Amino acid sequence: MPMSARDEILARIQRTFAPAARSSAEDHAAIPRDYIQSGSLDPEARLDVFEDRLRDYGAEVYRCAPAQLPEMIAIAMNAAGVSSLVIPDDIGPNWLPKSEGLSFTRDENLSYADLDRAEGVLTTCAVAVALTGTIILRHGRSGRRAVTLIPDCHLCIVRASQVVETLPEAIRELESPTRSPITTISGPSATSDIEMTRIKGVHGPRRLAVILVVA
Repeated sequence: MPMSARDEILARIQRTFAPAARSSAEDHAAIPRDYIQSGSLDPEARLDVFEDRLRDYGAEVYRCAPAQLPEMIAIAMNAAGVSSLVIPDDIGPNWLPKSEGLSFTRDENLSYADLDRAEGVLTTCAVAVALTGTIILRHGRSGRRAVTLIPDCHLCIVRASQVVETLPEAIRELESPTRSPITTISGPSATSDIEMTRIKGVHGPRRLAVILVVA
């Protein structure tokens, strides 16, 4: 039976892509990797660069020792003018301030409407990149993606040990057998229209505060 025009076209497409599929691993291995793959800054300088980038993007930055974390969370909340935050599973009760007037709601499948009414969210992060001022969230126990995008204020805890200098280092830190999604954050959510009018809060929280926990 002669091949139809449709079958012939599909066969040609299949032949075109088959060699590429067979050699994809070899092609990937052959990609030049002469870019910088690791940093050279000492830990303190790396934190300084990270903080400088965050402030340049319009984020608020606080530093504290581990034992000062509850107090610093309260200070950051008061500065942001929020009294209640949504928290994911990995935020332990010992991290939270006991200050009167401050409350925390555990995310137990809160609806989008509940998240929209929330004043803000408190999360941890997976890794952070000093040179780009980027915070990378890995979703799961550290919070659903929606929890980190819908509330208007995001307070993020970043341990000094999680801050690397370059993006390749961050990607290596993220290597894991799990397939949980990630979100990258570089400052408060903002965009500009064709007239270059800057608008905050279009794609996520318009206010970002970062607590750097330095041991």
